[in-house]
Amino acid sequence: MTSLPLPTAKLEAWRYSDLDAVASVWPVRAPQAIRVAAGESVTRIIAQQADANAVVIEDYVVDIAAGGRCEFFVLNIGGKLGRVTIDVTLHDGAHFELGGAIVGGSGQTLEILTTVNHVEPNATSNQVVRSVLAGTATGSFLGKVAVARDAQKTDAAQSVKAMLLDRTATANAKPELEIFADDVKCAHGATVGELDKQALFYLESRGLPPAEAKALLLQAFVAGAFVELSDDAARETLEAKALAALEALL
Repeated sequence: MTSLPLPTAKLEAWRYSDLDAVASVWPVRAPQAIRVAAGESVTRIIAQQADANAVVIEDYVVDIAAGGRCEFFVLNIGGKLGRVTIDVTLHDGAHFELGGAIVGGSGQTLEILTTVNHVEPNATSNQVVRSVLAGTATGSFLGKVAVARDAQKTDAAQSVKAMLLDRTATANAKPELEIFADDVKCAHGATVGELDKQALFYLESRGLPPAEAKALLLQAFVAGAFVELSDDAARETLEAKALAALEALL
């Protein structure tokens, strides 16, 4: 079988990537297929924390049958290039939940890309992504929600927020809606900002050292991506890994 050609920056899904790093591991393995049966609930936790010079590309294709639920919680903090893509198809009454966090420093390109296909009525999806970037890091979220003509009563939401610790860091946030049904509820929002100086001043005035105050605020910011993870131990583990990555940036 002929392998796929090496992607170029002309392709929207690869526009912000490190294509030299991609070339070093191309072609990549086929996407991992996840099938969620009718009424079933599946949770997938991904902590991508590869070594500094590693190139990691993980692709998933998810099909959620009627009434099924699939949750992905992704912490993307490792490697020269860390890229996670998820392509989801939702059937009648199914739900997809994404909680994603990116924490990166100089020399890193970290990406989360999703395509959520609502193909039948009454399905719901919710995506929350938080990024903290320092130095010359590039962090990207590209998320497309596609609602087919027959997918009435769709309810889809995307919330994307990025925090830049240095002006040299780059955050790319591109939530996208493609809607052909007329009875839907779809919303998305994207913001890029810096730490709240008033909140920092408040914490420092209470005796916290500046680095500790920053870490506390950033930890709370990133933790917002994992609120829907019901397994307390798993959530605490992800948050601990995120905090360690954050502290390394400060």
